[in-house]
Amino acid sequence: MCCAAQTANERQARQMFDDIYHKVFGSEGATLHYAVNIIGLYKTEGTIWYKGKKSKFIDEKYDAYNDGVNYWRAERKKKEVLVYSMNDEDRDKYASKFKFEPDNYRYSISRDDKGYWITLTAKKGVKGIKEAIVLLDLKHRHPQSIRLKVGIFHTTIKITNFRTGGISDQLFVFDKRRYADYTLVDKRKKS
Repeated sequence: MCCAAQTANERQARQMFDDIYHKVFGSEGATLHYAVNIIGLYKTEGTIWYKGKKSKFIDEKYDAYNDGVNYWRAERKKKEVLVYSMNDEDRDKYASKFKFEPDNYRYSISRDDKGYWITLTAKKGVKGIKEAIVLLDLKHRHPQSIRLKVGIFHTTIKITNFRTGGISDQLFVFDKRRYADYTLVDKRKKS
């Protein structure tokens, strides 16, 4: 994580980043509303809940539940539920492009009237996200936006309604009754 060669700025940036990262993906859980437009190829907004390895996404096209074992994606237009193993990269064509390992980046921080700007720059050889600029508000240090560079493309994810804690594990359980009139397609790979 931290080494003696890091500057005070790098250590502060990494510490602030780790704090918010653990709030989002930690055992207490977090929720936020997001809006993203990936250079016109993919535009969506919705709400995400995270808690440890579990997650739930709701946007205008689908509902997705990850209960820590299986990933369920209910596609409203097709009235179809696809179920994958939690770690299957085929579950989402964009997920594999946004893999993230915190130790694969160099960190720096600056501050202005808008907030704290934490810049993550990929170390040599890292694939996927080449740069991320995270804006945290000054008062609570909650995320406001994330600007990502993947390859030569940039996109900004706007974040609102961020809160941590109070996330029930029941939220991540796929309710089969709610989607009883959907076709179920099991995409889990058999061993």
